[in-house]
Amino acid sequence: MHTTHTFIARRSPLAVAVLLAVLGQHSVAAEQPATTGTQAEDAPVLNTVTVTATRREESLQKVPVAVSVVDGEQLERDNRNNVSTIVQQVPTLNYRSGASNKDTSLFIRGVGTITTSPGIEPTVATVIDGVVLGRPGQSTLDLLDLERIEVLRGPQGTLFGKNASAGVLNIVSKEAPEETQGYVDYSHFGGGNENRLRFGIGGRLTDTLKGSLTTLLGKYDGNVDNEYNGDDANGYDRKGARGKLEFEPNDELKVTLIADYTQGKDTIPNGVLTQTGAAFGSLVDSSVSPSDHNRSISSEMNTRVDDRNQGLSGQVDWALGDFTLTSITAWRGWNNTQYQDGDRLSQIAVGAPQSQDKGQLDYNQYSQELRLASPKGEFNEYVLGAFYMHGKSEETYRRAVTTAASTQSGRADYEATNDSVALFGENTFNFTDDLRGILGLRWTHDDLEYKHQRVRTGAATGINPNYASDGSVDEDGFTGRAGFQYDINDNLTSYITYSRGYKGPAYNVFFNMQARDEQPLKPETSNSWEVGLKSTAFNNRLTANVAVFHTEYDNYQANFYDVVGGTVVTRLINAGSVKTEGVELDTAFQVTSQFKLSGALAYTKARVDEFTCPANAAANCDINGKPLPYSPDWKTYVRGDYTIPLDNGLDIELSTDYAWQDQVQYSLDQNENTIQGAYGIWNASVALANYNQGWRVALLGKNLADKSYSNGLAYSGTNYVYRSVPRDDQRYFGVEVRKDF
Repeated sequence: MHTTHTFIARRSPLAVAVLLAVLGQHSVAAEQPATTGTQAEDAPVLNTVTVTATRREESLQKVPVAVSVVDGEQLERDNRNNVSTIVQQVPTLNYRSGASNKDTSLFIRGVGTITTSPGIEPTVATVIDGVVLGRPGQSTLDLLDLERIEVLRGPQGTLFGKNASAGVLNIVSKEAPEETQGYVDYSHFGGGNENRLRFGIGGRLTDTLKGSLTTLLGKYDGNVDNEYNGDDANGYDRKGARGKLEFEPNDELKVTLIADYTQGKDTIPNGVLTQTGAAFGSLVDSSVSPSDHNRSISSEMNTRVDDRNQGLSGQVDWALGDFTLTSITAWRGWNNTQYQDGDRLSQIAVGAPQSQDKGQLDYNQYSQELRLASPKGEFNEYVLGAFYMHGKSEETYRRAVTTAASTQSGRADYEATNDSVALFGENTFNFTDDLRGILGLRWTHDDLEYKHQRVRTGAATGINPNYASDGSVDEDGFTGRAGFQYDINDNLTSYITYSRGYKGPAYNVFFNMQARDEQPLKPETSNSWEVGLKSTAFNNRLTANVAVFHTEYDNYQANFYDVVGGTVVTRLINAGSVKTEGVELDTAFQVTSQFKLSGALAYTKARVDEFTCPANAAANCDINGKPLPYSPDWKTYVRGDYTIPLDNGLDIELSTDYAWQDQVQYSLDQNENTIQGAYGIWNASVALANYNQGWRVALLGKNLADKSYSNGLAYSGTNYVYRSVPRDDQRYFGVEVRKDF
């Protein structure tokens, strides 16, 4: 393994692309002649994968975009229920967890934004049924009625908008079924007593109307113990529903209405200690033993989050001759209340006061998008559109600091409002049957403003003095894409594209905000080159897609460690320029009609190019050439699925998968204590099913090698290092039962 890594890393991405192109040509040449009759009907083939990466439905193998597709049914069967759980299956996707889902971030090709400020947008956009989510924490909701997730890698600013400068998660739900059908699905997993119950029903209501409804109840005690009060932590309690109506009065018009509501309570602890300094360690309860695999805390306050995520959307698709006009009108609301134990101790001690926080967030967004798609088959195929979005966050954050002598408190009320308008279009010029040109452009205008006011009752570490300010900024940004696509033959297509990415201005709005945070951050821009090959071989039994990319970001918006109010915090800055480049491979092979292999591999070299060190930095600024956080250089995923047909319509289904990544640094300042070493996770399942009678029973094993790891490490000066504990931090088993009716 080491020899292979060294070989590829020392050669240019372009050389790797040429090599794989030759291999792809060889695979096509080796294909067997097409079969006919019964033999053709029984021949194993891969199912065609359709994506909407270009705002049209197209085959994955023909679209000139690097896309990874994860099937919704497979995610449900694997107990992967939200976007944070798919990072093992998509090597170029990574996820940052936190004690609140406000703290979460997505990373594609090594680039993401780590902040809780409402005055900044995510680098990776999440889009659900055409509706973009304005804040990254919204994407943590449980996904219901899922058809697929498309991970679009690299800047997607032309068709998907300004907050897609590193990529897009395009989430597509299932259409309502034509015939009345339903299901009930129950699963139970150990390692924290996880139970999930789902119920769904749908079908045609009239000749012109059909609909579906899906509901969820889920509860998980957690895999972390609070030794202070005996409570479980790191779990959840959720319920939700999603409904869809599809109205088709004639062949030219389709109206889709979607409503969803999810309510949850997460008990994610505010960091589980892995290391402590001598002074702080003497204050930690003796029942807690800090280590890399520690799953215990001792806290007098249960850190938790109450979350409500909801939305309404209406999509109209109107055929105007051979043209299609699409309108998507949407509202989304997000309410989040978090309670955090800031001191991570269960006692008051000299020099270590108790700190307790409560934050309340109310966020509403309204969006409207119009698109016009030209007919297929013309010399110029195009998509034109206009987009408007209004988002407003209103937050209140309170902190109480208690010593042996007194309690001091602070309260900050702040809000951020963003109005964004955009015009966009992308053209595909069909020069010949095999050669196409791509040209797209998007203009975006952002208006961003904030207000902030903080008051405190007295001096206390961790609470800055009284402060009030407001500000506004507006910017125009241009994004676009240009390139060529060439079909080498019927089974092999190639493309080369240049993309311009843009992420709008930002404000560092947070509880301890002060005068130096009043200046807006400059927009983050990127320039990206990508070369791709997509091949199909052996009579549609094998697909292999490779992408080689090089992207440079300027005015990179990132958090860096600073001292605020006597406390080390992360502070949002324009951190200079960064660079990410690498090679990605996605492949699938239908070996026989019963046996399928699939996998993905990514080499991502994401590095700081030239760091801009902020004044009063509390951490190392000598980081040029060092890796970006949450970006392992190597990451891979392999999977095998095998079905054994039995008599009487029974099937035995065997599945196994293995995900591996090398070491990853979780802190931009390259702290030696925030490095997670290389690790691999092995899962497997066996199921018995009778699809004629509509039932399936499965036994699943997760993390069978019992590998403890962390999906996030952080530190606080010389006091301690703490980690996030993933769901599969240890081996556990579960059973799933499903009945269709």
